[in-house]
Amino acid sequence: MPHPTREPRSTPSGDGRELLARKWAYLLSGAAVVPLTRDALDREVRGHLDALCAALHAEPFAARPVEGVGERLVRLGHVGEAGLRATVEVLGKGLLALPEFQPVERHAQRVVLGLGALSCGFLAASRRAVFEQQEAVQASLLKAVGDARWHLRESEARFEEVVTSSTSGVLLVDLDGRLTRTNAAITDILGRTAEELSGLALLDLVHPDSAKRLAEALRGLVAGERERVRQPQRLLRKDGDTARITLTASLLRDADGEPAHFVAVVEDGTELELLRAELHRQALHDPPTGLPNRQFLTTHLESALRRADPVRGVTLFHLDLDGFGVVCNGLGRATGERFLGHVARRLEAVVAREEAMVARLGDDEFAVLVENTATTPDVATTVAELNRELSEPVYLDGSGVAVTASVGVVRRPHPDTPPDDVLRAAEQALRRAKSRRRGQWELFDPDRDLVEREGDRLAASMPGDLEEGRLSARYTPVVALADGALAGVSARLRRHRRGEEEVAHDRCVEQAERTGLILALGEWHLSTSCGQAAWWRQAGFTGVLHVPLTRHQSCDADLVRRVRRVLGGTGLPADRLEVGVPVGALVEPDAVDNLTVLAELGVGTSLDDFGLGPDDLAAVADLPIRRVRVARRVAARQLGGGADHLAHLVPPVAVAGAEVAVDGVTTPEQAAWWRAAGATTATGPLYGEEEPPHVLSTAIRSG
Repeated sequence: MPHPTREPRSTPSGDGRELLARKWAYLLSGAAVVPLTRDALDREVRGHLDALCAALHAEPFAARPVEGVGERLVRLGHVGEAGLRATVEVLGKGLLALPEFQPVERHAQRVVLGLGALSCGFLAASRRAVFEQQEAVQASLLKAVGDARWHLRESEARFEEVVTSSTSGVLLVDLDGRLTRTNAAITDILGRTAEELSGLALLDLVHPDSAKRLAEALRGLVAGERERVRQPQRLLRKDGDTARITLTASLLRDADGEPAHFVAVVEDGTELELLRAELHRQALHDPPTGLPNRQFLTTHLESALRRADPVRGVTLFHLDLDGFGVVCNGLGRATGERFLGHVARRLEAVVAREEAMVARLGDDEFAVLVENTATTPDVATTVAELNRELSEPVYLDGSGVAVTASVGVVRRPHPDTPPDDVLRAAEQALRRAKSRRRGQWELFDPDRDLVEREGDRLAASMPGDLEEGRLSARYTPVVALADGALAGVSARLRRHRRGEEEVAHDRCVEQAERTGLILALGEWHLSTSCGQAAWWRQAGFTGVLHVPLTRHQSCDADLVRRVRRVLGGTGLPADRLEVGVPVGALVEPDAVDNLTVLAELGVGTSLDDFGLGPDDLAAVADLPIRRVRVARRVAARQLGGGADHLAHLVPPVAVAGAEVAVDGVTTPEQAAWWRAAGATTATGPLYGEEEPPHVLSTAIRSG
């Protein structure tokens, strides 16, 4: 029924209703849960009050519209009995107080009838709401039961599928220990049908040696001492064999939590053992060639050393394939891998008659370990046979491929030698063999190895020595042959460690070359020497600083930037620095470019280790060389009586426009000879060897 139009708020009745509606709304919000804001509730209640008043004024009086107000009151939310009680109390007093229901005697009966009709409508609507809720709950319960039954059937079907398709054996066992259900996997493991297994006792299928242990474990499950049992077991097959398995058992309980069944899962250990064996084999073998790998060889070598003939011992060959990178680059990596398989077979063929193992150590490195006997060929014969086999072409994808091998050999190592040390010795011998030329072999020399290991130790520790200040610059006087005056200094490196012999320049740079430190060390040496020369220049020194470079430094793409950076940082003029490039570096285009650019910058350039040969002399004419430094070995030849041989070689150098400096002058007679030959400066024992900077500082100040 539509609400009657509200009276204007300006009328007395309108103001009274507004106050009564607010009071009604306030009491409802305190007595019931109504999902409305306070303003929304005020508006809703005012509408209900207007509809109620209109029905009370209507003639004749009809109860239905008032019952509708009660029904709408229920729909406000969870009003309940407390809300009805608050409504009757506030309306019973408030309606008769409104001016529109005066006098009270005239309207009291109709107000009472209205409140009764509102209560009847409220109660009827509440009862219908309860019924509707009960029906909804019942429907929800029925749906929940249906869903649960569906999920149970789905779970049972899924369990059935898992058990049936599982590759592990599954057994359901009652509390008496008898099988009630099995899957196909366990019938395959035991060689019995499901009918044969039904009703059998689980312990009757277990090997007698471990049946007692399993029975105790099952009793522990029932007693609640553990949740799961996992044991290696042996089950008895129908054919009399035993199946090695792993059995995992747990307890199934019923809805009341009481023990109902055991479920046992059986994993066949046969395939697992085969898999473990295969994984173990793969861990110890190289997949492309099938040969034992380094780990396997190391273990085998240890036992071979112990059981070897005490006189003949064992021999270890470490091979590196020469040119394997060319094969891979030219024919592809896949072809290279196939070729390695052929190499493996040929190496095995060479030592087929020996007690031997062929192993792959790395990319193109192999090892052959031979346990020597009276008929074992000597080392040279074996190496020759290995290279002869490898040099026979193998045709892959239409290309005949062959290689040679460089070989390091360790012969008859002591039985107590650790395998890793034997392998390291063979690798060191291989490295020496490769340093000569391809296809060579080298026998391990313990004495030489001690020297090389000491060199390696020093080389490996050089970065730390540089960081901790154990490297310094020493200076050799460069003297003018005409008058003996100091014309310059040559900067040299010196390495000093407490309790050890000092390491001279040539060995320092050789060790730095091997470890890759030479570029950083070279820049440090250049910076230190230029800084010292700049300080001497302030004290009146006008000579030239000579800093020798290695072949690697001479070819450094960053050399020019390094020199410019050092000169800028130290303030030394470019024409006061002379960098020495080894003659042998001139075959490298980068070295020639560096030398040319430095000369253009005003930096002096010299050719060090000059031999006075035709090629050396030709280089002087083609390049912007300020000076050539005759090598010490040449000066030594003069002392040995080779002066006549050298006399005709020196003048062409001077004619080519470069000054001549001589290294290694020992006697005044030698100095006079070189002066007459056209040399301008010299270094050597006659003028002083390498000195710390403070020694030359004294000579510079006194000069």
